[in-house]
Amino acid sequence: MIFLKNDYSLGAHPQVFQALAEQNLTPSDSYSNDTFCTQTTELVRQITGQPGADVHFIAGGTLTNLVCLAAFMRPYEAVIAAESSHIYTHETGAIEATGHKVLPVPTTDGKVSPEDVDKVVAFHDMEQMVLPRVVYISDTTEMGAVYTLDELKALRACCDRHGLYLYIDGARLAMALGSSYNDVTLKDMASLADAFYFGGTKCGALFGEMVVIINDDLKPHFRAIMRQNGALFAKGMLLGIQFQALLKDDLYTKLGRQADAMGQKLAHGIGAKGYEFAYTPVSNMIFPVMTREKAAELAQNVMFEKWLDNADGTQTIRFVTSWATTEADIDGLLALL
Repeated sequence: MIFLKNDYSLGAHPQVFQALAEQNLTPSDSYSNDTFCTQTTELVRQITGQPGADVHFIAGGTLTNLVCLAAFMRPYEAVIAAESSHIYTHETGAIEATGHKVLPVPTTDGKVSPEDVDKVVAFHDMEQMVLPRVVYISDTTEMGAVYTLDELKALRACCDRHGLYLYIDGARLAMALGSSYNDVTLKDMASLADAFYFGGTKCGALFGEMVVIINDDLKPHFRAIMRQNGALFAKGMLLGIQFQALLKDDLYTKLGRQADAMGQKLAHGIGAKGYEFAYTPVSNMIFPVMTREKAAELAQNVMFEKWLDNADGTQTIRFVTSWATTEADIDGLLALL
């Protein structure tokens, strides 16, 4: 069985696992007050060019989004997001459960534009309505698209006009940075976002995400919100150790680049066989369109995600490559096609 269903169903990259094994019996302080988390925080400040950044370690992506958005908004405020975004479609109302409304905008590839934000802000122009406060985007998007530097700059300018915070979900940040279509650096992202996070779960870690808060207004009492929501991890050193290993020698971006390379090899091979794509393949998520019969046939030997049943009777499916996907996996799938 060829596994291309997602990029988080393996353990950790060997170098991450080795780092955990080497420090397994090292006594450490609790709740991310340990030496490993402190060292990783300083490393993040260096590579982002933000010496005043606050860095926090959280176990998973949904919990990270919940904690961040709960901390960044007042009770009457709301978050703008693509209607395909993770917080709107795949988190079981986690954000709404904190008392904050998600204001969705339609997109073609999961990217939110300044025009989208302008429309939402213009519509919410009275005190009887929620007040937009945060623009949530993900890089990569749920469709595998990556933001360009110009797009992020335009969103930053839009947020500044409307007094909004820009928060970037980086669950697949390694793949965004590793894409050959990407022109955004970590320093760019840190200079444009009010807060963002390094995804670890989908990017080579055993588990965990790392939040970077740039805007001073968003820093106070963040750990209190973490604690209240069950996100202050007692064995925080396990997260610090993993991210320290991922950031060493730029392993993080290298793993994303490897996942993207396999995704692009797959996309090229599928395209050469005459298949079309629902979204332009630029990263590690590939969305080919095929007959339902062909998809059912593939499912006998390949694990993938059924994405959408199309009106013309075809089916859009999703293949996801990871840092561990091999050329043999790709060749095997292409042979089946």
